[in-house]
Amino acid sequence: MSNKKNSSSNNDIIDPQEMFLTVELDEGGTETFQIMKIFEANGRDYIAVCPENGGEDVYFYRYFEDADGEPSIDNIASDEEFEMVTDAFDELLDEEMFEQM
Repeated sequence: MSNKKNSSSNNDIIDPQEMFLTVELDEGGTETFQIMKIFEANGRDYIAVCPENGGEDVYFYRYFEDADGEPSIDNIASDEEFEMVTDAFDELLDEEMFEQM
C-alpha cells in the first residue's frame, strides 16, 4: 500500500453513482481512482482508492464534506497518521473477511 502525494481541493469530484474520484496531480493533469471504502479511523474519515485502470496500489486520503455536503479530500499529513490509517484499513478488511466466513 502506498500514499500517493497529490494536491487536492474542493474541486475534487466524487461521483456517488459511479464511485470514482478524480484527483488533480501535483505534476499537473488528473488521475481517476475507483473508491474502495470510506471509513473512520481515530475520529476522522478517510477514503481508500485504487487506480481506475487496475493495479494493486491502494491510496489513502482524508475525507470530509463541507456544510453543503460536497465531498472533498486532503493528503494525509504525517507518516504516523498514514500508518494509523493503513492499520485501521487492514483491520476493517480482516473484519469483513471474517464476517463472510
